[in-house]
Amino acid sequence: MTTSSSERGVSLGMPELPAPAYPDDVRARLEADAREVIARYPDSRSALLPLLHLVQSEEGHVTRTGMRFCAEMLDLTTAEVTAVATFYTMYRRRPSGDYQVGVCTNTLCAVMGGDAIFEELQEHLGVGNGQTTDDGKVTLEHIECNAACDFAPVVMVNWEFFDNQTPESAKRMVDDLRSGRPVAPTRGAPLCTFKETARILAGFPDTREGAVEATGSAGPASLIGLKLAKGEAAPARVVHPRGEAPRGAPPHEPSPTEHLSSHDAPQDTSASDRSHPSGPVAEEGE
Repeated sequence: MTTSSSERGVSLGMPELPAPAYPDDVRARLEADAREVIARYPDSRSALLPLLHLVQSEEGHVTRTGMRFCAEMLDLTTAEVTAVATFYTMYRRRPSGDYQVGVCTNTLCAVMGGDAIFEELQEHLGVGNGQTTDDGKVTLEHIECNAACDFAPVVMVNWEFFDNQTPESAKRMVDDLRSGRPVAPTRGAPLCTFKETARILAGFPDTREGAVEATGSAGPASLIGLKLAKGEAAPARVVHPRGEAPRGAPPHEPSPTEHLSSHDAPQDTSASDRSHPSGPVAEEGE
């Protein structure tokens, strides 16, 4: 039995056929939304980013049809739209799950346990980087810095923060997402699906009760530099290794308002720890 080149994913250099258009009812609805977005900008071209979020909210990723629609609405070429859609990682180019679970594996999160979280989630979900579970619920990926280093290691779900994670808490969270149980971010608005998130990012109001009022803020470790720059004295704080406390001190559970940093002790999960040397060490000149 043989397979065709298209079935094997091999390109013979033939040009693609034009992208199909949206069905008439979908096109009419998206056009109304698109004109509302375009009206916000003095130059229509500036509306491309939110329009890409808009078409992503329709199918869960930016399709060739969606890029054709953006090009037609903004009087751009499809090449111009494609150049933008392929540059920004927030635009998905293939079908993905209802929940985008991104594990930060940049330096600090990796040292604090992000590498271990990502590895265990891959095994737990049975997917690799950028892949989606069979039920279509979760797409897993490793991502660069989330700008939340004071709460490392950090996992994001549809761009909402889940701070101070461990492999166990991350696995419980994805299990809850897949089963439909309520999952609440550490801070910020309550979760919604990736399509709903994309529509909000396109600039349309979030009408869910309490979503606008929900907010989050940087933690003490992020703000200390700003306080010092303003001449404020930094309070002294003794940091103890994770799991340890001063002798005789009662256990302390931080309140939500404290939301203390997890920068207490790095975990041996990074490939740079002593148990996993990066390579042979030689003296200078050897």
